[in-house]
Amino acid sequence: MCSISAAVKYEVPANIVLAVAEKEGGKPGQWVRNSNGTHDVGPMQFNTTYLRDLARYGITADDVAAAGCYSFDLAAWRLRMHIRNDKGDLWTKAANYHSRTPQYNAVYRADLMRKAVKWADWLEARFVTLDVTKAGAMPSIPTGPAPAVQAAQQATVAAPAAAPATRPAAAPSINVAGGYVPRSISFNTRSEGSPE
Repeated sequence: MCSISAAVKYEVPANIVLAVAEKEGGKPGQWVRNSNGTHDVGPMQFNTTYLRDLARYGITADDVAAAGCYSFDLAAWRLRMHIRNDKGDLWTKAANYHSRTPQYNAVYRADLMRKAVKWADWLEARFVTLDVTKAGAMPSIPTGPAPAVQAAQQATVAAPAAAPATRPAAAPSINVAGGYVPRSISFNTRSEGSPE
């Protein structure tokens, strides 16, 4: 749930944060040495190169390496900065989390896209989602039987007298040329300055 809450907090597509978390596969306290002399730290394998940027906020390597959701918040904040500020399509920007070097970015990007599709399907099956890129889109209704899903379904069902909502045709999971990411959720806008 850390990935999802961080995605909502920093307005990054949840399937991308989940895909990055899966790809990085780090553990609390873990330090992995890279061939360029940097280290990837903690659950989200945050590169030590970025610690200089975080130091101005009082964030240390120990904070990044710690157990809990904080490293996911930092990763989502960093993904948000890449998505908003970097050049290229959405997937290239998100893959900049790993590397801006084209050959490394391309490999990471391809796997990230596959994982993001899987996570988008997972999210749609379990949570009420809405394709915010389409005017008049209807919320998807999860198909899973979990109690949280049932509660979410009940919250989105219209009053008995109203016509039942119909589920829109499934959008393609990826339009590779356009970099489409389905089911984005947006809440309050946050300041881009601080990852806190």
